[in-house]
Amino acid sequence: MKFLSTFVTFENLHEVRRLCHWGPIIALSVIAICSTMAMLDSIIWYWPLDTTGGSINFIMLINWTVLILYNYFNAMFVGPGYIPLGWKPENQHDAQYLQYCRVCQGYKAPRSHHCRKCNRCVMKMDHHCPWINNCCGHLNHAYFTSFLLLAPLGCSHAAIIFIMTMYTQLYERISFGWSTVKIDMSAVRQFQPLMPFSVPAFAATLFALGLALGTTIAVGMLFFIQMKVILRNKTSIESWIEEKAKDRIQHYQTGEEFIFPYDLGSRWLNFKQVFTWSGTPKGDGIVWPVHPKCHQHTLTMEQLKQKADKRVRSQVQYQVVEDYNGACCPLSKGLQTFFRTPCTEEPRIPLSKGDIILATRGTKWWMYGDKVLNEEEMKAGDRVRGWFPRRCVEKCHYDTAANDSTSDKKVN
Repeated sequence: MKFLSTFVTFENLHEVRRLCHWGPIIALSVIAICSTMAMLDSIIWYWPLDTTGGSINFIMLINWTVLILYNYFNAMFVGPGYIPLGWKPENQHDAQYLQYCRVCQGYKAPRSHHCRKCNRCVMKMDHHCPWINNCCGHLNHAYFTSFLLLAPLGCSHAAIIFIMTMYTQLYERISFGWSTVKIDMSAVRQFQPLMPFSVPAFAATLFALGLALGTTIAVGMLFFIQMKVILRNKTSIESWIEEKAKDRIQHYQTGEEFIFPYDLGSRWLNFKQVFTWSGTPKGDGIVWPVHPKCHQHTLTMEQLKQKADKRVRSQVQYQVVEDYNGACCPLSKGLQTFFRTPCTEEPRIPLSKGDIILATRGTKWWMYGDKVLNEEEMKAGDRVRGWFPRRCVEKCHYDTAANDSTSDKKVN
């Protein structure tokens, strides 16, 4: 009881609410279906426990399930690590190289970014993952990547079990209605199944096979994407920052040489920054080892330059000409707008005729930008930004210098 009282604290109970989200519900359902069906198919129809191979196979299936859930729950509940609220650098002079977060009332440490879903500044943020309903960052990056590796391996094993179960149980009974096709296969049934392989059992096995194959392909691709950035000691966000740095330098022909500061020059050294025997990554999430030609604020200074460049490039404002209620897939705005809605958890913003929007990016049918707010809303620290249908706005053709000066005061 003492152990339980120590483990089950108020914070832990609060974190359990992360399970009440479509991402974890779907992920855990897939894990439960694939692992349960693989064990049932093995024991009942394919490889019984009274054989050595069957026992080893069953232990491996349990092992995959335990390892997958261990890394999944650690990625979810350990979390990425958050910058303390109101954080300031020890050297006040360094504050000029950092962005200020009005929500957290503090500066953003190097490699940290504010997550609108978690409502906190996250240490070495990679992305917010809906499948764990949490951010992937400094503290849980290794757990998350291990989960991405183990899930395809476990599902591949389960898929083999499903295929072999259907193979051994159906090869004598393949029927197309008007004729029966008997295929002479060398496999011989070595034991009597505990129960007949019925139509519901076949349907459940086939469904689980689809889930296992889909998970293997989708999650396997995510694993390779994560390993690609980890071996360069980057995050997905930092890869995008690096691309924008090259674009900025090329656009303005500044002649600068941008060196990514956190690539230590060796894939093995980069790998060890994330994966350690203790499970705890190196560093405190604020100070990082950097390239010899760089310093702690090389990347944050580049972010500030990109921020200024973004304001310069996005001075074109749009005026709202159609009301929009903020729906994710607004059918009233046309079929193309309905079907081409951005596949992202970023918010949609409701619009009213006459609103002014400072657009920063977009697609053919949707745009993303900030709503220009009045002075009272600006003083309150409010910021309204998100996606909206392109047909709801049109480019302003009048002088908006006053609005431009207002938008320049915005701080992430």
